[in-house]
Amino acid sequence: MKQAGFPLGILLLFWVSYVTDFSLVLLIKGGALSGTDTYQSLVNKTFGFPGYILLSVLQFLYPFIVDPENVFIGRHFIIGLSTVTFTLPLSLYRNIAKLGKVSLISTGLTTLILGIVMARAISLGPHIPKTEDAWVFAKPNAIQAVGVMSFAFICHHNSFLVYSSLEEPTVAKWSRLIHMSIVISVFICIFFATCGYLTFTGFTQGDLFENYCRNDDLVTFGRFCYGVTVILTYPMECFVTREVIANVFFGGNLSSVFHIVVTVMVITVATLVSLLIDCLGIVLELNGVLCATPLIFIIPSACYLKLSEEPRTHSDKIMSYVMLPIGAAVMVFGFVMAITNPQDCTHGQEMFYCFPDNFSLTNTSESHIQQTTQLSIVNISIFQ
Repeated sequence: MKQAGFPLGILLLFWVSYVTDFSLVLLIKGGALSGTDTYQSLVNKTFGFPGYILLSVLQFLYPFIVDPENVFIGRHFIIGLSTVTFTLPLSLYRNIAKLGKVSLISTGLTTLILGIVMARAISLGPHIPKTEDAWVFAKPNAIQAVGVMSFAFICHHNSFLVYSSLEEPTVAKWSRLIHMSIVISVFICIFFATCGYLTFTGFTQGDLFENYCRNDDLVTFGRFCYGVTVILTYPMECFVTREVIANVFFGGNLSSVFHIVVTVMVITVATLVSLLIDCLGIVLELNGVLCATPLIFIIPSACYLKLSEEPRTHSDKIMSYVMLPIGAAVMVFGFVMAITNPQDCTHGQEMFYCFPDNFSLTNTSESHIQQTTQLSIVNISIFQ
């Protein structure tokens, strides 16, 4: 919302969710047309070995540029402990269907976190000054916003794993499941984005929890719930990366020993990356434009266009022709903008409105609204 402009941001969320819904169905249709049952085999049959390698790299890299749990105090210790205690054991499962109940718990916690964000929009929002450009229709960083939204909706890399876990999987059943899932997801995203942006407007950060004050016990509980959702959700990403390694280097099958070795290797490297990075905004943007965008916009459309024998005027083909150049543009321009204009990150420092004496200052001086967190804290001490 901060990057795109609030009204345009809402429209873009609906658009990205629609594209995600369409491309997920398109992906399984492509699998049915080619007689394949994995994302890699679909691309391999459609575009040969070069396409297979490109997709494998994208799927392999996706879990390694996710930075979970950077809001906790003593994050290095807690990330390490939670990884060994929870993430690694869950990632060692061989059947992704066994994570169904775990994912349900994660969904419930997400709903709880949403309730906390909505509550703080009511109780905290009126006390935080609104920035000048808070309600403009569109902003020049909208492409970056599309990258972040794409990251939020990406699930293509494990679509075939989930599809194969269905009882009597069919394209029709998959389509119904995807339509329902995307509708629920887009409304959760809209509520999160709207409540978060209404609370903080131009001060909103890439990691929304960085905006809240450290002495807010309710939000601290929300941070804990968020950490748990990451712990419970991340094993699904490990499944994909492990499958890529198995397909590329082991002919699709891993022995029990190599299953454990590869899982430990993937989890270890991903954990090390998360320990080194503490700013979520740039991670979301780069992951969105470099991995999520080609996996959502480009590859499913390209596979379907090459495999389908439908006429060019067919609605699926028209939509695919539209998605391809848009995805390419978002990928290129989004990457450039993410590097040249990264999101703000306070790296765990308190925002200026968390200091009681600063409320009167910010409401009476426009210059305070334009300051960064550090400058605002300095200004408070000077005036005092």
